[in-house]
Amino acid sequence: MALAHAKQQALEDRLSALDLPQGGWAQSARVDALARLRAMGLPGKRDEYWRYTDPASLTQAEAPRAAIFDAGDEAEVFGGIDRLKLVFVDGVFDAAASDDLALAGIEIDRLATTDRTDIHWAQALYGVLETRGQTPVARPLAALNTATATDGVLIRVTGKPAKPVSLIYLHADETSDATLHHCIKVEAGAEITLLENGPAAARFNQVMEVEVADGARFHHIRSQGRDHERRAVTHIFARLGAESAFKSFTLTANGVLTRNEAVLELTGDDAMAHVAGAAVGDGQFLHDDTVFVTHAAERCESRQVFKKVLKNGAVGVFQGKILVKAGAQKTDGYQISQSLLLDEDSQFLAKPELEIYADDVKCSHGSTSGAIDETALYYLRSRGVPLKAAQSLLVLAFLAEAIAEIEDDGIAEDIRARLEGWLARHGQ
Repeated sequence: MALAHAKQQALEDRLSALDLPQGGWAQSARVDALARLRAMGLPGKRDEYWRYTDPASLTQAEAPRAAIFDAGDEAEVFGGIDRLKLVFVDGVFDAAASDDLALAGIEIDRLATTDRTDIHWAQALYGVLETRGQTPVARPLAALNTATATDGVLIRVTGKPAKPVSLIYLHADETSDATLHHCIKVEAGAEITLLENGPAAARFNQVMEVEVADGARFHHIRSQGRDHERRAVTHIFARLGAESAFKSFTLTANGVLTRNEAVLELTGDDAMAHVAGAAVGDGQFLHDDTVFVTHAAERCESRQVFKKVLKNGAVGVFQGKILVKAGAQKTDGYQISQSLLLDEDSQFLAKPELEIYADDVKCSHGSTSGAIDETALYYLRSRGVPLKAAQSLLVLAFLAEAIAEIEDDGIAEDIRARLEGWLARHGQ
């Protein structure tokens, strides 16, 4: 009882620091989310899905201070790609730095401007997938986002845009506390590539709801960081129709705390969902991937591929579940989580799960931790490769399976080159 009271008090303290939005087409969803949030309270360290990650800095009333990171002359992530850029600075849209929103095959609006109206297509999506994703595991910080977000992008894809949409998140204020909620609807047969990069704020709470209709394709590539002191919790809620495809890859470097949640529901036959991540952490770094994939249709495929490289006491967490519902025959579910520990002080905490109610399925999961292969390192060194260069080559080889989940070869090569540059600059 005392614990429940403490969680409720923490919630009220958190809400008191916010100006809750009022009115507009999203108001009903916000009211519902707030009611659900008050019923569950904010997460605590004793909650099952938070036992490896202390959420205190994500739930306290004020955002912890985070120094601004200076990347020097390092090239911008995705800078060499022709893309439609939408820029947010500490969670506030920067129209002057952004491109014109017009692009054939796509409609782009902002939550902040359309929410003043009484009706919008996103009304049928905002908060809907987030609500579905609260069962069977409560996700209070996602409900907090739905209840309090005042901005984000609303993207309706009707064709195949000629270039990717790029969301750029800049951090300029050491105490910024940003909340963004994106809704993306990919109509039947349509296709989009969505890029995200940047630290966003001192503390960042993001929800992305993605509806992928029959035969549609959604590609998502995200680069988080590289601010050393930032904190972030992100959520992707996706629902897939028949013969649709969803692919998401996240690269994370630096940051005190990052928790990325993905809740994917395959509701149409022959759908495919791949979610992958590569994380590189040093020192005061905790990175948590929490994934829940539900197979609710026949002949669907899912892949979870997560690799983490950790040193100097860094901590990696993976919690991944595949749920196969009754009737979801011919399911193919694959899950792998691995860590490369570069010293004895770092640790990797994994909780892989399978829950299967169909009898004609192919599901597997595996989780391993280990050090750099000394035999491979000796082989490279014996052929004249310097120690740090040899270590970097082996780290890149370790991360390769996750990076291979990126469908666009050009973007995948950009990610590899960026990782190679980071490793060469800082050493492993």
